Amino acid sequence: MPPVGMARRVEAIPGVPLPYGILGGCTTILDVTDPHELLGVEWQSLGCCPVHDTDWCGDESPGDGPAGSSPPKEFCRPSYEAAQPVTVYAGAECSTMGWSYEEGVEHVQSSLELGEQRAVEEAFWRDTLTLQAVDLTPGAGPVGVAQGVAALEGCLAETYGGVGVLHVPAGVAALLGCCNVLQRDDGALRTLVGNCAVVGAGYSALNTGPGGIPADPGTAWLYITGPVQVRRGPVDIIPDGPGASVDYRYNDRRVLAERTYVVSTTCTVCAIQVETC
Repeated sequence: MPPVGMARRVEAIPGVPLPYGILGGCTTILDVTDPHELLGVEWQSLGCCPVHDTDWCGDESPGDGPAGSSPPKEFCRPSYEAAQPVTVYAGAECSTMGWSYEEGVEHVQSSLELGEQRAVEEAFWRDTLTLQAVDLTPGAGPVGVAQGVAALEGCLAETYGGVGVLHVPAGVAALLGCCNVLQRDDGALRTLVGNCAVVGAGYSALNTGPGGIPADPGTAWLYITGPVQVRRGPVDIIPDGPGASVDYRYNDRRVLAERTYVVSTTCTVCAIQVETC
């Protein structure tokens, strides 16, 4: 039996974010310093217009050619796309008797580092994927996991043609592994076609379909998009000094760490419901 007495306080158990989340090897992370980029961005789409084949003597004018000539070449007007910001945060509160401002700052910084990926995934799933997706689920209902990935990759290939990103709830990843749908490749998970896979804890927490409808028990939603860029700002500590962190009514200290992200994708968002049983 251990000796009688008070338990000893030790360091917190450290954690590591999931390695294949939205801040992993599938996305381009841009640490920005221009605050205007953290208010949202817009850009002219690239790769969303189809490329066509033609014979060497085809009509190069946008109008109708003379009778008997090759069909006129098609012209596509690029569209503009946009992405909005989301700010994620970690807050902590403790009595001022046992917690200094510096300890509070260290705690919320570590909490944000561990949990910000999940929060960004939830926001991207809720505010982009579920709002923009074309639902490929057949009328007969959810399909097998491998069949679902095949349908999504077909959708992306037909409408974009470049390498994209598969978005997978963490609870489905093991099913993709057992069928060899996903394989490790230089710090990322990729399909046979070459699309990268984000396996998200935040995706698993929501697991909603287009329009935000929750998945039925025993099913999950998968999405696919074009490439994903993640812009992020610096970590802000609020307040920036010990005095303002104290609520003198209760003698409690409150410290907040927050960071703004802008997550953008392009051209195509497709979704399908799969069986997980």
